[in-house]
Amino acid sequence: MNSYNLTHLKVLESEAIFIIREVAAQFEKPVMLFSGGKDSIIMFHLARKAFFPDKIPFPLMHIDTGHNFPETINFRDKLIKETGEKLIIKLVQESIDNGTAIEESGLNPSRNGLQTVTLLEGIESGNYDCALGGARRDEEKARAKERFFSHRDEFGQWDPKNQRPELWNLFNGKKNIGEHFRVFPISNWTEMDVWQYILNEKIAIPSLYFAHKRQVVSRDGVLLAKCAHISLKKDESWEEKTVRCRTIGDMTCTGVSESLASTMEEIIEEVATTRVTERGGRADDKRSEAAMEDRKKEGYF
Repeated sequence: MNSYNLTHLKVLESEAIFIIREVAAQFEKPVMLFSGGKDSIIMFHLARKAFFPDKIPFPLMHIDTGHNFPETINFRDKLIKETGEKLIIKLVQESIDNGTAIEESGLNPSRNGLQTVTLLEGIESGNYDCALGGARRDEEKARAKERFFSHRDEFGQWDPKNQRPELWNLFNGKKNIGEHFRVFPISNWTEMDVWQYILNEKIAIPSLYFAHKRQVVSRDGVLLAKCAHISLKKDESWEEKTVRCRTIGDMTCTGVSESLASTMEEIIEEVATTRVTERGGRADDKRSEAAMEDRKKEGYF
């Protein structure tokens, strides 16, 4: 890796750490969202750097759909055990049991959208006034509209037309009772930046990101990994392919990609040459042209 990339990554790291510290200074009770995916792992890494040698001064929160890749949950539990940081787990299943969320039906019912209900309930029950997330502007067109400090109203909703200016790195965290903020410290990072930073910092990530053999089915242009929550159509069958994940979420909507990249260097080379976007394999984003923006307006990450 040349010196330009190292300098570029250090600038991004410094910006993200500054924003994380700004959250700790401005808000009374923040929480960091953690999914076990690469972006939230980087956020966790940056937060530990920001406050070292002390512990992170706020807890992590995982919105667990119950449809996660087992590798993600195993990685999450191992990481928390090794670092001793505080993790709060909120279950989508509890929202369903309480009647505040309604389970989808069909061949592969997704709980991805139901996370919004559980997230808002978790923020309200914990009385959190800020939730840090690992979203990046290059992921999706709706996320490209988001500022670092994203105001949410008393219903947890986002109005893309009502955002505050962020001039000279001045962030306005003022809010009314019942409102909160979402803050995205790695907004300016690209997928390539993420992978280069992981390589440079030697950050451990779930095995799902590396090439491995897995039973999959091709549906609507997306390769879905075999799991108990996906039923096959009459003309479908499982087939073994060598694949990896570029993004990780609910198994029922997270597409995997055919790949032979088994090292960080090979992943970076693959990302540099691909013409498919990072979320190009996410079935939940294909539900409509404005799927992500609609979910964000309702209170999604």
